[in-house]
Amino acid sequence: MTSSSTPAPDSPRTPGSRRPLRRLAARGRGEVHRAATPLELFFDLCFVVAIAQAGMQLVHAVAEGHAGEGILNYAMVFFAIWWAWMNFTWFASAYDNDDVLYRVVTLIQIAGVLVLAAGVSRAFEDHEFLAVLLGYVIMRLALVTQWLRAGRSSEGAERTMALRYAVGVLLCQIGWLGLVLLPEDARPWVFLVMAILEMCVPPYAEKDHPTSWHPRHIAERYGLFTIIVLGETIAAATVAVKTGIDENDALGDLLPIAAGGLLIIFAAWWIYFVVPIHGHLRSNKQAFLWGYGHYLVFASAAAIGAGLEVAVEQVVGKAHISTLAASAAVTLPTALYLLTVWALHSRHFKVGIAQQLVLPTTALLVICCTFLGDWAVLAAGLVSAGAVATGETLTARRSARERGTAARAPVA
Repeated sequence: MTSSSTPAPDSPRTPGSRRPLRRLAARGRGEVHRAATPLELFFDLCFVVAIAQAGMQLVHAVAEGHAGEGILNYAMVFFAIWWAWMNFTWFASAYDNDDVLYRVVTLIQIAGVLVLAAGVSRAFEDHEFLAVLLGYVIMRLALVTQWLRAGRSSEGAERTMALRYAVGVLLCQIGWLGLVLLPEDARPWVFLVMAILEMCVPPYAEKDHPTSWHPRHIAERYGLFTIIVLGETIAAATVAVKTGIDENDALGDLLPIAAGGLLIIFAAWWIYFVVPIHGHLRSNKQAFLWGYGHYLVFASAAAIGAGLEVAVEQVVGKAHISTLAASAAVTLPTALYLLTVWALHSRHFKVGIAQQLVLPTTALLVICCTFLGDWAVLAAGLVSAGAVATGETLTARRSARERGTAARAPVA
């Protein structure tokens, strides 16, 4: 649905001009020059604060030998962060008008994620989810007000869609109370049920009228968040290596981890951005699968940084785990990242069995690197870099063959 009567949110404004309140009407899906706004970038940066806290607690849990419990808590907390981020991202792609009220409600959502971040440590250490739940509910109720405003500004099927969103999100918040009211043993099941119900709200709300999200804008928003998460991963690993060098004078022991980790992160960036994805996002069915699948992309990317920290702590004697377990903390999320990016991105653009097998084979080889002891991380980094080189070589060869075929084709 286009909204030709609504002023373009990205139209030029004079410095210091005020943004009056106006209808929250849908933006056009075919709108040109649709790009991420400074508010959206600020939003992403604040969300990474919560991701950093979740990663830090995952490091502590794995380093102390409580990997299973740590991964479960990480999955639960990361879902709250990712789901609130994703819902805002798709809403903003369709309805961002950048007026005063829209900005204020978005800033309230940012405040909510900071409350959530403050409660992450208690969620991991004491299984106390009150602060996490409070921050999540603040974010979700703020989004409910945005949907109510969109419903008030629309009519017909679009109005019904907006109200379904508002009611569905609101009802889910009641169900999340089980995380603080029910016994501890029941909380993982509460999380599972409520996560499924939350993910059912968008398909139900949009079954008769899809939102006018912008494919290029959505692809850019996800790409930027991936960059920010990978940047946080580099920052966390760098701090861990620096601490190991300063406190334990272990430069020689840490160099393989530092080099391998850097190669893994560089390869992760390259593989994600090697092809543009917005052309694949043509319908809600494709978009929902792609958008939901990024839970694993973001969670595994952040977990790579946590794994590198664990590997450093194990080398300097701070982690009470084996070398095998520390290596797995890096290689397993790396393999998951490679497989997920292949499933969501790369396979749609690869031609031929050789190109299609590059990333799945790389993921398998990275897992095998787990058993290489102190050289596991460096080996995983070299394998990841090799995947990039192999992919580029295969693409170049195919392009050369296609140019040769075109040159030999008879001219009509």
